[in-house]
Amino acid sequence: MTTYQAHLSHPKYRPDIDGLRAVAVLAVVAFHAFPGWVRGGFIGVDVFFVISGYLISTIIFDNLEKGTFSFSDFYSRRIRRIFPALLLVLIACFAFGWFALLADEYKQLGKHIAGGAGFVSNFVLWNEAGYFDNSAETKPLLHLWSLGIEEQFYIAWPFLLWFAWKRNFNLLTITIIVSVITFSLNIKGVKQDMIAAFYSPKTRFWELLSGSLLAWVALYKKNAFANVKSKIDVWLSRIVYSGKSENSGKTLSDVCSFLGLFLLLYGFWRINKELIFPGTWALVPVLGAVLIITAGSKAWVNRIVLSNKIAVWFGLISFPLYLWHWPLLSFARIVEGEAPSRDIRIAAIVLSVVLAWLTCKLIERPLRFGNHSKIKVTVLVTLMTIVGYVGYNIHKRNGLEFRVSRFAKISKAAGEWQYPGKLTPFNFEGRTFLRQNSKKMEVTLFIGDSNSEQYYVRTDELISTLPNAVNSVIFATGGGCLAIPASPYDEAHKHCTNLMESAFNYAKSDVNVKNIVIGAQWPQYLKDGAALTGKFGVGEKDYLASLKRLAAYIRELKRLGKNVYIVLSIPIGSELDPKFMIFRGLKHFPHLMLMRDGGLSRQVINERYGKVQEDLRKVVESSGAKAVNPMDFLCNSVVCPSVDGNGEPIYKDGGHLRPAYVRDRARFIDSLLTSG
Repeated sequence: MTTYQAHLSHPKYRPDIDGLRAVAVLAVVAFHAFPGWVRGGFIGVDVFFVISGYLISTIIFDNLEKGTFSFSDFYSRRIRRIFPALLLVLIACFAFGWFALLADEYKQLGKHIAGGAGFVSNFVLWNEAGYFDNSAETKPLLHLWSLGIEEQFYIAWPFLLWFAWKRNFNLLTITIIVSVITFSLNIKGVKQDMIAAFYSPKTRFWELLSGSLLAWVALYKKNAFANVKSKIDVWLSRIVYSGKSENSGKTLSDVCSFLGLFLLLYGFWRINKELIFPGTWALVPVLGAVLIITAGSKAWVNRIVLSNKIAVWFGLISFPLYLWHWPLLSFARIVEGEAPSRDIRIAAIVLSVVLAWLTCKLIERPLRFGNHSKIKVTVLVTLMTIVGYVGYNIHKRNGLEFRVSRFAKISKAAGEWQYPGKLTPFNFEGRTFLRQNSKKMEVTLFIGDSNSEQYYVRTDELISTLPNAVNSVIFATGGGCLAIPASPYDEAHKHCTNLMESAFNYAKSDVNVKNIVIGAQWPQYLKDGAALTGKFGVGEKDYLASLKRLAAYIRELKRLGKNVYIVLSIPIGSELDPKFMIFRGLKHFPHLMLMRDGGLSRQVINERYGKVQEDLRKVVESSGAKAVNPMDFLCNSVVCPSVDGNGEPIYKDGGHLRPAYVRDRARFIDSLLTSG
């Protein structure tokens, strides 16, 4: 690759941009530590994207124009900027995870270390996303998705600009075209797959390119609009001030900075994780950041608020602070076994600030600046390659099970795939149904959420071993889908909206459907006397009406001549999660994990959701269906144990049976697959 000159020129330092970095990182940290306080704090990442796009594009545009752009120098600086702190955090997570994580958890961490080292975390997390995936709070390197997108931008954008510049293309035109394309993909993508739109670079690059457009204007057109800016400034001055004021452009700059700050504050308050994001909502933080940067360092907000010493200091440590804060909060969540207390979260944030400062002072600055840059780059790249390989090796070796051999059964249960069989999808009226492989003409149709879907492995076993004794099986199911018609859903569960209607139409149209099995984790959706948290599920106002709709649905199926079964809820609760049987505590270091008993008493179950179960029984009786109660099989008269007689965990987590247990032991559904 052509090299023009030894060193790249860089834009003049602006302390207010470091102050803007501080706002962005502190918003993200506050959101992660106290999501109820700063609901939209995660948009700080979008502010980072704009800043990165602005600074990087300023360097590229300016040096291409001067003929001084060098790929080797550009990437050398990126490596010395990013690798030191990232390496330290990856190694620290590897070391702490050795003592604190079970095999399945360490296996996942290994994959995330490899993804972080290869700057593809966004793709790794995108592929993991699903109903049965581990919760975000237990992924110490979850936050590296944004770093992956930035690095992918740093790889693609300089090459595209260099290619365009060599062929005398207009760089502004290229920037606008790519920005419009990626923004359009973002708008279209959030409607089709919000998770993909969140993690994909093609739906995120427009945010960085917003900074690129600003960089181009700042470099080449800062005087082109002087007359227009002057007129706007005069007009604003007349509105803001009495009498005549000097036409200095200061009023326009102040208005831009205040408007930008207002947009950011509005975004932190109004945007939340339940909205469709990024989509058009991402325009709020992006425009806010663009306006603040456009205002310039002399605008009031930039000069007084963003350029003060405290803000600049946080801005200077923003990168290592971003890297450190989430692993500390995540490991605290894992060790505590639940959301850590307020004091623990505060301590984690204080520690992350201290570690960020030390990282910046002792690691980042010495490696980023000074002599011997080639040696530093070689060492950093070598270390990152080794760390990435170590992470990959941990993943391939199943989380190094020998570390926690005494917890092998728990690790195996918690890490099992939900559906190890051979489900094949088929489409019906826009819904994805899952058809079991069988040539039998009689069909059993399972309808509901993941608690209904979990029985697939048992049906697979029966069809495989007793091919002449059971029906073909179809699963019209989806994670979080309450098996009651016209149930309300939030944005994340819109896929459930027409499920019950589609299943009914299918059952009506196919005479081979003999048995209908309706199941769900009913107590998670139905509440009598207290509304559910969240945006979906049935609260007290619609409780009785929902049960009536279910009864009517069953009666309609019965009129079609179908056998209808209602599978009541399995025992649910964190006490049944195999990982609940692991007690973790820092005071036991280095042996952080100790065993404890699990299980849930019948009395506690009855107190929690006995009335829901009883009301469902009444629905079954009044509508002519039959009830199947898994608790009659999974529990004795006193307790619902979390392990079987051989000490093997029964559950995968606090709300689902273990697939291996279902396959071999869930005999209570066998009768549902006969012609009855």
